[in-house]
Amino acid sequence: MLKGGSILRLHDFKEQGKSFHEISRITGHSRNTVRKYVRDGHTGQPAGRAPKGSILDEFKPVIDQWMAEGLFNCKVILERLRELGYSGGYTTVKDYVHPHRPPKKQKATIRYETKPGEQAQVDWGICEYQTVYGERKKVPVFVMVLGHSRMIYVEFTRRCDIYSLLRCFVHAFEYFGGIPRIVLTDRMKTVLLGVNDDHTPNWHPLFQDFALTVGFIPRVCKARKPQTKGKVERGIRFVKENFWPERQFTDLDDLNRQARGWCEKANRRVHGTTGRRPIDMLNEEQLQPLTEPGKLAQFLREERKVSSDGFVSFDGVKYGVPWQYSGRIVTVRQVANKVEVWLDNQRIAVHEKANGSYVRLPAQYEGLLSAGGETYPKPLAKPIGETKVEKRPLAIYEHLAGISA
Repeated sequence: MLKGGSILRLHDFKEQGKSFHEISRITGHSRNTVRKYVRDGHTGQPAGRAPKGSILDEFKPVIDQWMAEGLFNCKVILERLRELGYSGGYTTVKDYVHPHRPPKKQKATIRYETKPGEQAQVDWGICEYQTVYGERKKVPVFVMVLGHSRMIYVEFTRRCDIYSLLRCFVHAFEYFGGIPRIVLTDRMKTVLLGVNDDHTPNWHPLFQDFALTVGFIPRVCKARKPQTKGKVERGIRFVKENFWPERQFTDLDDLNRQARGWCEKANRRVHGTTGRRPIDMLNEEQLQPLTEPGKLAQFLREERKVSSDGFVSFDGVKYGVPWQYSGRIVTVRQVANKVEVWLDNQRIAVHEKANGSYVRLPAQYEGLLSAGGETYPKPLAKPIGETKVEKRPLAIYEHLAGISA
């Protein structure tokens, strides 16, 4: 006997105008079989066979009653059916209950619209690119979004460390022209080290100092609740889907110049949620005034130790300093496109921002060989005066030798 699908296929061939001979050749069935199922109207169902019943049939009314009362847990239903004498399996119960089960309820939430100047959201994203040698690499991207206007600031960095984070914060505040009252971040280690015994946040000391100096309130989103900072989450996705695809750049500085230009365009588009341009709504943001540049300078510096060969590392590049400062702790900062190295309020080296591995300082090793590599003068004793020794004729010594003999 042919199955239902095969019978339907035979009918399809007949409706296409094919002869019984052609259908027989295509399907491999004899012409008599084809004629039987096509011309005589056979359906393939055995005649006179009653549909097979289920072991669950007699229990379905009580299951229906339980489901009407809101019980859809199949394990609980099975336990109750066992008490009523049901001897079937769990799958039979589940197959019957599943079509009647209501869809999972979506918990309703209230859309939170941020007041002007109230909040900014911050997070890191990771973008991937392929080098000319086919090597896949990653580059972090910092994103800050103002909650009310949806103004966005984007900056790519080499690392996600605390120094990179604080520099990006300063640059974002300068781009927006002010400081929001609250900054909401993820529970990143550069912001939150943990929770104290009294359940208060244990902030990263540098980040806490920065927040107090600049004048914003730090907040972190709830654990495993990234939707609480949904604006910046969508901002990162917006960067990855709109800015990043097929992006070409020569170095990090070039990439950030392109990102800055892209932000200018993105902030002048009509936002899909607000229906307005973020740049227009920026005028409504009640941001706090920018902190004095002198107070921010300390957060644009990083402490570094000068290596034995006279280099300090900054943003993945080693910059040269005079060899005499080898082993000293110095501070490095970037001002515009310059990298400056300071020691005790004295600038000891300045370089153009670079992307290579090593950048030497002119005359970096001058005088090193004559000093024998000693960064400090060797301690030397100096006698107060010379002791005069009396010179005697040799005859005296010969005379004394004769006496002793």
